[in-house]
Amino acid sequence: MDRNTLLLFAGIGGLLLLASLIGWLLKLRAGPGPHSVIDNLNARINAWWAMVAVIGFAFLFGNIGVVVLFYCVSFYALREFMTLTPTRRSDYPALVAAFYFALPMQYLLIGIGWYGLFAIFIPVYVFLLLPILSSLGGDTTRFLERTSKVQWGLMIAVYCISTVPALLTLEIAGYEGRNLLLIAWLVIVVQISDVLQYVCGKLAGKRKIAPNLSPSKTVEGFFGGVALATLVGASLYWITPFAFWQAALFALLVCLLGFAGGLVMSAIKRDRGVKDWGHMIEGHGGMLDRLDSVCFAAPVFFHMVRYWWG
Repeated sequence: MDRNTLLLFAGIGGLLLLASLIGWLLKLRAGPGPHSVIDNLNARINAWWAMVAVIGFAFLFGNIGVVVLFYCVSFYALREFMTLTPTRRSDYPALVAAFYFALPMQYLLIGIGWYGLFAIFIPVYVFLLLPILSSLGGDTTRFLERTSKVQWGLMIAVYCISTVPALLTLEIAGYEGRNLLLIAWLVIVVQISDVLQYVCGKLAGKRKIAPNLSPSKTVEGFFGGVALATLVGASLYWITPFAFWQAALFALLVCLLGFAGGLVMSAIKRDRGVKDWGHMIEGHGGMLDRLDSVCFAAPVFFHMVRYWWG
């Protein structure tokens, strides 16, 4: 890690310490009994400590550590998605190909920096391969629906998430060897946008945006959270190759995409009749519950940065 990376993690650690102190004081004031909002807040803070520690540990190993980390993230996210997706015996060849061929191959291509192939490997080649494998079983029951679910799971859990470590493959003039900070910037902005939208919604939220999809999302929370997260992203321009105004525009873009991604993933969960994708992270649900915003923001961010700076 270079000096800027260490300063960034030190700042995050300071914020988490402050959040932990506030959570402890709120719990002390509320008394020993259960309190749903405060208990949920403290669970989220504790989970953030664990997630930051894992990301920091991966950063210690450089590019390889980050690629391996997101490979594991994609694996668990894909497993969560497929767990909630009903399949039939004839889908097993496609599922095996998804987990043990498409997933590792995508990250191998990113690891060696082969942009020309990893950019189209899943959306083109694997997209065509999966229905071929499913059709070999001869089962036509809801064939289109079943095939599209596996394809959609791969796109969200593998392709979209893999564009985060794909930022390491970009060669940006004057920014050599600092691409890890670009990943940190993206994750911080998207995640803090979620947090600030939640906080602003709790403090001032009155009008719900999509009550049938996500009752906690409000108009006031959306505008307040996005505005504050955009300001945070702009203030962190010093860890990116962007100027202040460019960082602000990119932060606004990824916040809007992250919000849209959250709505889409909430619609899928409601369709499956569940509240969370899983229970892997206390206070946060499953892996996909924390990455739904990143899934939609990362691909667009990666390709725009590559086009303008790469």
